[in-house]
Amino acid sequence: MSTASTTQKGTIRVCLADQHGIQAAIVEGLVKVFRRMAFTQPEAEYEEQKKGGETDPQQHVDPERYKPVSEGITGSDGCFTCNVDPGSYICVCEAFGRKTSQEVEVRAGCIETVRCQIPLGFSIDTFVPKDDCTMLPCREVREGKAFYVKIYRNKDLPTDVESKLTVTRGTILTPFQEYVEGNQIVREYVYNSKGGSGPVRFTGILKHNPHVVGHVDAVVLPDAQNIAGDVTVTMRRAATEATEDLPLWVVIRKSTEAISFNNYFRFMNHVLCGEPLSSEFSEYELSKIPGKKTKFDALQQKRFLPFTDAEAYRILKVATEAFLIVNCGVALSTFPFTQDDLDYVIRRVGRAVDLEDLWSKYLQFVNGTSNQTLPYLALIRDKLRDVRIKDTRFEDADLPEECFGILRHKLTEPCLLELIWSYWHEEGMLVQTVNAITRRFQNVRGAKQDPLANLEIDPLRPLNNLFWGYLQDEQHRLSVVRRGYEYDHHYGLRLYGKVVPELRPADSRSKFLEAFHNLLHLCTPFFQQDDDTTVVADGFPLLNALKEVHLILSQGAHNQFGDLPSTARIEMLMQEWLLARPEFREFLPTRIMVAYPEPWMDRVDAMKKLQGWTDASVLHFRNLGMFGEQILLSIRYGAWSDVNDPVQAANWARFWRPEIQGYSHAYRAVTGVDLTLETVDFTVPSVHLQKRLAMQQRNA
Repeated sequence: MSTASTTQKGTIRVCLADQHGIQAAIVEGLVKVFRRMAFTQPEAEYEEQKKGGETDPQQHVDPERYKPVSEGITGSDGCFTCNVDPGSYICVCEAFGRKTSQEVEVRAGCIETVRCQIPLGFSIDTFVPKDDCTMLPCREVREGKAFYVKIYRNKDLPTDVESKLTVTRGTILTPFQEYVEGNQIVREYVYNSKGGSGPVRFTGILKHNPHVVGHVDAVVLPDAQNIAGDVTVTMRRAATEATEDLPLWVVIRKSTEAISFNNYFRFMNHVLCGEPLSSEFSEYELSKIPGKKTKFDALQQKRFLPFTDAEAYRILKVATEAFLIVNCGVALSTFPFTQDDLDYVIRRVGRAVDLEDLWSKYLQFVNGTSNQTLPYLALIRDKLRDVRIKDTRFEDADLPEECFGILRHKLTEPCLLELIWSYWHEEGMLVQTVNAITRRFQNVRGAKQDPLANLEIDPLRPLNNLFWGYLQDEQHRLSVVRRGYEYDHHYGLRLYGKVVPELRPADSRSKFLEAFHNLLHLCTPFFQQDDDTTVVADGFPLLNALKEVHLILSQGAHNQFGDLPSTARIEMLMQEWLLARPEFREFLPTRIMVAYPEPWMDRVDAMKKLQGWTDASVLHFRNLGMFGEQILLSIRYGAWSDVNDPVQAANWARFWRPEIQGYSHAYRAVTGVDLTLETVDFTVPSVHLQKRLAMQQRNA
């Protein structure tokens, strides 16, 4: 009974902020959540006033008469979370003696984020002095020069509310000065920029029992050298401009890292094995844990298997699905950026940017609503202006016409994963390794001299029961033929093998490999030009190649797009987790001294050695899948068809340079084809793999 009631609940996450939004989070503010029906006036009268925009929900809540369904103090992240039954609610928020409120509609099993803005007039900015003694807003300063930081706050705040400043690099000089400017109190600090160049973050704190935290990022440039005596001249890479799509690539990187195997492995060990949450989880990944558990509890009531003794496998399957559902979808409008993200961008493109400001400019509102989405998806939405946006599929619809529409979460929370990840893991023999083990589990001989004849999974260990459930559930998994058709539909990539029949696809992306390899090839001369400090690298060839690949990728976004890639990822993550179990150290002759980045990989390489399969390490196939997914996501979800600025293409190449070069190296390692040569090979990689395997077997 308790499990069922938990499943029916939804979650409200209330975050307090000042009018600068996510820039400043209010900590220890008071939040009260009331039912929407808790009004002191008739409901009809309230609704009539609401249509005219004349009402404030806060004025109609009587705290003395109606008790809140939940209340509490915001935590270190400035947010308060509570579980409530589905329905309409009003969140009343209070900090510094000011109140605000906001309505929210809660759905079963969903997390609704509410941002209540407290008008504090709090902000922080950096300045450099001009020759006429005026201040110029600036985010860059030469080392050793004066740098001023100002914190603004409304002068009608309580007198015991003070502001102070902290900094990540260098020191703040005292004394500071404080003065009134209009209706605000300004506290001005002088920053000592000596002590090393690089990024610096200034954090302003409006301190009280609750307090507001805001920050601004700047860069201290190396000190200019005086021309006297011997002069050392150095040249640096040409400066780049900040483009609004930079935050998208940060979002893609963090999203793909969130669904990586190591993150999945830690989460599964926490859920299934009771291990404590690892300190290796990033702040972004930890924020997803409550949502995963909520989705896990909800799916527990929906996913069943029609055979006995498979409870362990059922839990594994449900937990994996919950992991991917929560980590795959990205809430665009509330995505959190950190100092580490800024440092990462500076390292990649060599420029400090305001990620939150660029992100707010990059996202676009859909049809005048409060829904924000990527420019590419906004273009698609504009082509379907006559189609309404809805929140559910069919089960909650009240009217027949509500069955027809665009799902809101498809626009505002896209699932960032690519099927090419599954393709390269399949070429790396992940699926074939598990298939060989399941055949031996059923006492089926794999060859005349079966190398797995001594593989015995005893019934006293959980691995035995997991493989029993995995094998019984075979009819509910994707077949290799089903995946093969979709690889061809998305990328024109084909599988070759004994169990793969000749495919007869209706729609194939036959030009994808040519366009993609041409793009990777063009990156090589661009990187050479970009490293040469005497020239400015030309981004136009890259821009045209990006447009071509984007067009081909968008042509394949049909039919099973979204469903089959996520299903294939769930199944392969489970296969990797099974192979990563410690029991396989005993069953397979793995090489302990080889440091693989993921614990399942040595099992696959051991199986390939036993079976006489390709001797290219699964590490290279894993890198192809991981790097290829990130590169293609940045091309698919960027609005490249509407871009004519080569600077965006140049920034793209600089940001993804390690992934591009890593993909090219791994491709050469598994196929023998060098994508940096002038003559680019467009042959399907499976053909090269077959040729290399035949050569390996002849030389054996």
